[in-house]
Amino acid sequence: MTMTIAQFEEWSLIICLSGLMLYMFFIIWELAHKSKAGKYGYIALFLVLGLGMGGFVIKTVITYMLKV
Repeated sequence: MTMTIAQFEEWSLIICLSGLMLYMFFIIWELAHKSKAGKYGYIALFLVLGLGMGGFVIKTVITYMLKV
């Protein structure tokens, strides 16, 4: 069983973007931790900075649902 180029690109995009998003969450956590932001600071940072990543995920889900 061989993998086509399109399948490889789809899987590598999913895996690499997931890893990048996890790394970005780590960066946000580290930023909040080093600035001693407190509970509301953590919530604000994750909400505001994580919203961009959430938008990308939502866009992907909506495009997939429209194709099906």
